[in-house]
Amino acid sequence: MEKKANTDNALILQNPTSEFLFKKAIHSITPFTLLDYPDKTACILWFSGCNMKCGYCYNPEIVFGKGIISFSELFSFLKKRIGLLDAVVFSGGECLLHKDIVEVVRRVKQMGFSVKIDTNGSKPLVLEKLLTEKLIDYVAMDFKGTKEKFQNIAKLDSYERFMNCLLQLKKSSIPFEIRTTFHSELLTKADILEMQNVLENEGYTNPFYVQNFRRYQSTIEPLPDSIPLNETNLSSNMTKIIFR
Repeated sequence: MEKKANTDNALILQNPTSEFLFKKAIHSITPFTLLDYPDKTACILWFSGCNMKCGYCYNPEIVFGKGIISFSELFSFLKKRIGLLDAVVFSGGECLLHKDIVEVVRRVKQMGFSVKIDTNGSKPLVLEKLLTEKLIDYVAMDFKGTKEKFQNIAKLDSYERFMNCLLQLKKSSIPFEIRTTFHSELLTKADILEMQNVLENEGYTNPFYVQNFRRYQSTIEPLPDSIPLNETNLSSNMTKIIFR
């Protein structure tokens, strides 16, 4: 397909009957947020499906659900937001699972939006392609647990893939953040300190964001209440832990 300038979104609209445009991979869209992309107005695309089944996940309907919004509908929505939104957040589920994700991101970038990716770090080859083509501007990546506990939490043995993604992000020039969800039945304070040490050893100096699990909606597994972790003795001089 010949690429055209994006001044009138010709690339997006020139083939509206293509199979690609009518694929449905998006579960829902949050049309506006000031919280999910630092210092930018954005919308969030919630892609259906995930290769991890973390018990504390707040989005079982997205993880196990199917897409109901087509790419054609997405591009029509975004065309109306040009000049109103700065950025598009690709989230899920796991957005990098979808085989057309690189093309979708490419077209969103051609519309003039900044792109943020929320990922669980399990698709290093896809991340590498996006980084190589300079299609993304910010990444938030989940650090599920220590090497010993990673598979038990995520229900997927992908610790090494996470580390691969971390290395790629470290080598890139784009800003990124690492974050984890803390549940006292799954992780301990010592685990968080070990994860912090892993990040420091890889040269990561940005904040390590920790979210205490809060029971306020249905999760994938019926977990008991979690004893919150506090900030006492958790930060070092290199990688500061920040609670959200």
